[in-house]
Amino acid sequence: MSESRFVLRAKTMGMVLAGTVLVLFSTTTFAYNGKEEPGMAADEKPRELENVGIEEKLGKKLDLSMKFKDETGKEIALADYFDGKHPVVVSPVYFTCPGLCNFHLNGLTDALKLMEKEWTVGGKYKVVALSFDSKETPEIAAQKKDLYMKMYNRPGSEGGWHFLTGNEQQVRALTDAIGFKFRWDENQKEWAHASAAVVVSPDGTVSRYLPGIMFNPQDIKLALNEATEGKIGNFVDSLVLYCFKYDPHKSKYSLAAVSIMKMGGALMVLVLVLWLLPLYIRSRRAKKNVAGR
Repeated sequence: MSESRFVLRAKTMGMVLAGTVLVLFSTTTFAYNGKEEPGMAADEKPRELENVGIEEKLGKKLDLSMKFKDETGKEIALADYFDGKHPVVVSPVYFTCPGLCNFHLNGLTDALKLMEKEWTVGGKYKVVALSFDSKETPEIAAQKKDLYMKMYNRPGSEGGWHFLTGNEQQVRALTDAIGFKFRWDENQKEWAHASAAVVVSPDGTVSRYLPGIMFNPQDIKLALNEATEGKIGNFVDSLVLYCFKYDPHKSKYSLAAVSIMKMGGALMVLVLVLWLLPLYIRSRRAKKNVAGR
């Protein structure tokens, strides 16, 4: 048998085998037995996700008198982290989480590491990781902080990144204020929860939500700059903020066409002025010379 005929036959047998498998699986999956199968409405949440998620409360002013314990066991008020100048990134997690919280903190850390040195935590902004598990202790928080400070690996940032714990009343007060909903799953023996970094302005106002476990460094910078009305970035950062607007459907910043058009129009006017100004000056001088004669 020639090589080409062998290849053709092999392909044909492969297609027949794939078709057979598809038919078998289709029959198994979609066979109708005459009885109604219980189902869920398109807008119905699985039972495991009831009372779990994030209700965005943009513009909500946090009660900065709320108190927690930091990783050293010292009792602090949120006001200690809000000085009226620096925004704060709040990450609601729990430190013994076996999965999602670690992915969230890993993703946030990786994104912060990609930001320029002048955007080091503790400089232009601060980060607060709050445990929503009221059973966790400052000792557990200290271990978590030590781990992530090693991962972040930027000396001097320790004073700007805090890992907090609190009792149930304290935790609920803050998570309710930022719209973070979670509940204990008795079957899984772990917390059911969502994942998001919440950017809060220097005066304690909820400014932006960055959901998920992977973050774009540019989105973080834009959100921080937005929270301070462009006061913590340089000129280029402020220019970028002007050109990008937050898209709630995509949960990220996208180019704002109107802003780009305005900037393009302004640039065109500037170019025309710079081009016509020398002609105007020469024309004025020529008229003066003629008049002087």
